[in-house]
Parts: sequence; structure tokens; C-alpha cells
Amino acid sequence: MQIGIVGLPNSTKTTIYNALTHSQEQTAATSSGKVEVHTAMVEVPDLRVDRLSEIFQPQETTYARVQYNDVAGLRVGVGQDGGLSGQLLNAVAKSDALLHVVRAFEDEHIPHPEGSVDAIRDLADLEFEFLISDLQIVERRLERLEHDLSRKGIYPERPSDQAEFDLLDRIKDALEKEVPIRDLDFSLSEEKRLRGYQFLTAKPALIAISVGDTGSDDPGDYSNYQHNHSDVVCIHGALEMEIAQLSPEDAEIFLEEYGINEPGLNRMIRLNYELLGLQSFFTVGEDEVRAWTVPQGANAVEAAGAIHSDLARGFIRAEVVSYQDLIEAGSINEARKMGAVRLEGKNYIVQDGDILNIRFNV
Repeated sequence: MQIGIVGLPNSTKTTIYNALTHSQEQTAATSSGKVEVHTAMVEVPDLRVDRLSEIFQPQETTYARVQYNDVAGLRVGVGQDGGLSGQLLNAVAKSDALLHVVRAFEDEHIPHPEGSVDAIRDLADLEFEFLISDLQIVERRLERLEHDLSRKGIYPERPSDQAEFDLLDRIKDALEKEVPIRDLDFSLSEEKRLRGYQFLTAKPALIAISVGDTGSDDPGDYSNYQHNHSDVVCIHGALEMEIAQLSPEDAEIFLEEYGINEPGLNRMIRLNYELLGLQSFFTVGEDEVRAWTVPQGANAVEAAGAIHSDLARGFIRAEVVSYQDLIEAGSINEARKMGAVRLEGKNYIVQDGDILNIRFNV
């Protein structure tokens, strides 16, 4: 799972990337304009993993992970003159979701490229760049399909080409009205057909409003952004980066002193994870407590395959107990006595927080 961090110059995008990934990439008051991508893996904070580790005392604890890509080089107008460059488009398109950083604070030491701070304007500007990029891709493909469909007679691909044309024509109409693709409804076959395009406005998006050290934590104070498969959070970028650079012990003391329950970044990471339609199940034992990632709606065989292909190939049954039932019981053995542990077949739909033990035979 890859999440692309995007934002206009001086939006504190790299500051938030550093905070998320505990990195120390250079931040500057001016943008070089070069297409650069910094990449790092991040653990998905999960108190359930912490609690399970306390119970089982494993040799190793492994959290779910996501990859963040800090994409530099975006600016107003970058997508309108012939579309996003191949390098820049590829850097954004390969991400499964976007984390769009928008600046909402004044700082005389960090000049805004537009001369003033306006979060609503900046959010709309970059969204428009993505809309233009998607529209240009759609129009080029429609031209090709229209040429092929204009041929007389029947050819093997005609039904498929016509279906694709009708779908893209509907998308073109939405984009021209500045409606992102994520707001449209598609059938499963249409989603499959669109998968290869990697449209930017189809990707789930988390809008992170960078509010400085003293700004409001209420997104409604800055934006009324409302779209499908998206969410909005406020983040104190510099403060979060400072916390991220501390040792775990010092960070805990810092949070206690300021009455903060947890870093705002933790919630942001979890929201990204959820917007991707992902969930975690767990395996537990003395060797390892581990969170595994599967799409919401995955069945028991798919969950087994996430652990190892042999488990999916030789799947017999899944021994399942919910996280909450295990915590209430205190141990697997007690959960069995309570009847909370059950055997499920291959079509069982895994729930977020399930603890699985796969029975298999290869």
C-alpha cells in the first residue's frame, strides 16, 4: 500500500512527511521545482497489537505497514500545459491513496507562492490540476476509441470498446463539471476496466490541513471539503515533527505535559489505512504477535494467503476469536471455555480485529 503525499510548495508537506516517517529530509522556504520522491515505510499504530503483546509476551511484535511517498515538484499550472510530466504523473499515479497537505497558517519566514494564505483556494487549485490531468487522459483515449468504433462492420473488440467508450464519456462529463472520479459510482466490471488508468481523482484522499502551532483542530474552520472516499484532518506539522524526533520515553512525557492523548499523526495514518478499504487481523503466539493487512470483505482463504501462499493452498479451517472476546477472556484457553473460539470455513468474511489460527494441509 502506497500513499502519495502531495501539496503546493511551502505547504509543509515535507515537514509532515518527516514527522510521519521519522525522517530528516530537508525543508526549505523555496521550492526547487524538481520532481523528487522520498519514500519510507510506516507502522500503522494499533493499541490492539500493544495489548496482545502484553498478554503473549512474544519474541517479536509486528505492526501493519504502509509506504509514504513524498512527491515534490507540484505547483499551480503544472498540469494544464500538456498535462503532468511523465515522471511527475508516475510518481503520483503509483500511489494507492493521496495525502494532500494544505497550508492554513501565516509565517513571514515561509512565503506563500501565491502571496497569501488561503486553504480553500490552494486545495481547489491542486485538485483542479489533477482533474485536468485525468481529463486529458480520458480525451486521448476517447479519440482512439471513437476512431476504432467508426470502422464499418463488426470486429471482435467492438462490444468491449463500446462499453469503455460509454464509461469514459460519463467520466469526461463529470470531470468537465469539476467532479472528481471518486464521487462517481461504478459496477465491479467498470472498476476493473478503470484500474489500469490510475486516475488521480479516483484515488481515496485524506486532506491534511497544516494549521501551525496554535491553529484550530476543527477542519470545518478551514474547509467544507466533502467528497466520497475522502476525509479531512487538522495537523500541527512542526509540533508533530518535533514529537517524532523524540525518544519514545521523551515523547510520552511531552504528550502528558500538553494533555495530548496521542500524536495527531497516529490518527492520520489510521485514516489513510481505512480510506484504502483495509483492515487488520492478527496472529498471536510466543514467537510473534503480528497484524496482517487484508481488504475489507476478504474471506478466510484470502487472509490465509496474506500470511503464506501454502496456507491458502492447503486451507482446511480457520480458528477464529475476536479481539474483544480474547481480551475479556484473558487468554485463548479461557476464550475456548467461554465458547468464543469457533471454526470457520473458507467463505468466512474476516472481520477487523479477528485473531486467526489457520489449519492447513499441503
